[in-house]
Amino acid sequence: MKITFFGHASLGIQVGDIHILVDPFISANPKASMINIETLKADYILLTHAHQDHILDVEAIAKRTNAVIVSNFEIVSYFEKLGIEGHPMNLGGQWDFEFGNVKYVNAIHTSSFPDGSYGGQPGGFVIEGEHKNIYIAGDTALTMDMQLIPLYIKLDLAILPIGDNFTMGVDDAILASNFVKCDKVLGYHFDTFGYIEINHEDAKRKFFDNGKDLMLLEIGESIEL
Repeated sequence: MKITFFGHASLGIQVGDIHILVDPFISANPKASMINIETLKADYILLTHAHQDHILDVEAIAKRTNAVIVSNFEIVSYFEKLGIEGHPMNLGGQWDFEFGNVKYVNAIHTSSFPDGSYGGQPGGFVIEGEHKNIYIAGDTALTMDMQLIPLYIKLDLAILPIGDNFTMGVDDAILASNFVKCDKVLGYHFDTFGYIEINHEDAKRKFFDNGKDLMLLEIGESIEL
């Protein structure tokens, strides 16, 4: 499993020959200007919620690649009206896709489309692959529901928001990693704009002092699990 950071909360995940995008907000992010969305591959696009900074490039990418949208019922319905195929889910549900089992789990946040219409309930994703298991928290506050995840799966990586203000900050993300029992964390949803700028060294030190490994990738950088 190869994971690439495209800035903000946007990720690329490659499992074998399958390409997955998560929350593509790239073209309007000046920090990600080196990423050309016209070259990105996508068989599936996973969306945690409907805010513009998570769905901006969905239509352009999905119509070019014929990617399938995976998200809550309301978000999938929205994109189906635009002629884009989707697989609707809701909180607590799971489905076996060709790249692994996906469970849509609780997140505490808000969710509305840029026009103000209802975007369903926000969520995160637990992906159980053939060899590696990951948790993509989405935009969320720290929630006790995270403690349910290790009851049914052992995670190899937790992808957690750390920018604070709109989501968890570093301190709560450390608690979240305790809740999900995963000490290997990829931070995201930070630095894009002023409200969520962080001190990288301080963040890494706090995780290290708690016996954890926080990875902060450069935009376009990848890791392999």
